Amino acid sequence: MLGYLLAMTIGFSLGLLGGGGSILTVPILVYVMDMDPKVSIALSLAIVGMTSLVGVFGHYRKNNIHFKVALTFAPFAMIGTFLGAKISQFMSGSIQLILFACIMLLASVLMIRGRKDTEEDLEKQKSLPLATLAVQAIIVGIVTGLVGVGGGFLIVPALVLLSGLSMKKAVGTSLFIISLNSFSGFLGYLGLVEIPWPFLFKFSAFSAIGIFIGIALSQYVSQPTLKKIFGIFLIFMGLFILYKNQMAI
Repeated sequence: MLGYLLAMTIGFSLGLLGGGGSILTVPILVYVMDMDPKVSIALSLAIVGMTSLVGVFGHYRKNNIHFKVALTFAPFAMIGTFLGAKISQFMSGSIQLILFACIMLLASVLMIRGRKDTEEDLEKQKSLPLATLAVQAIIVGIVTGLVGVGGGFLIVPALVLLSGLSMKKAVGTSLFIISLNSFSGFLGYLGLVEIPWPFLFKFSAFSAIGIFIGIALSQYVSQPTLKKIFGIFLIFMGLFILYKNQMAI
């Protein structure tokens, strides 16, 4: 029951911060639900994909999704995610968790530092060539496929810097890309691990409840403060995962 309650925090984080939920999913599945790391990474992609898709509708109503940018970025990211999922079969579950912990520590630094861009600054930025955007998307995708994170903490900065989107639109657009990206990675894992389908849908349902709560509260809560607190939490969680898998180093 604790695991299902924690599932709501995954959606809550996605709805409130536009990311971070995928960082929580794998540790919850591995250390609370006692699931195999590889299965957890595959399930994480499906859970985050379905939860993000639910969140997309909330942001769509607020006109926070730039579909042209999303449909430019997403195909390259999906290719990278599918490749990352296939590459993962050559890595042990422990190595994947260690890589995941390193990504988690990187995410914590980005969240604690935050961004200081203003709308005026963003309007002055110019979009970079398609090739640059494609390379960035493929890299994000490969990381997503390897460690089971949606990549929101990488996608949002990429959309801001490469496409000149405001943070608000970048968050909504990121959720749309995350949903497509995660489903692509999950397809890559089909046939590589055994999927417990009833558990997957039940866990995702609890996570979807959380994202509705997060979106509803997002307008009343200071996101910079929350991101710093969440970033500190990720540091401790990342170090814990490294400690648990130190024998694989």
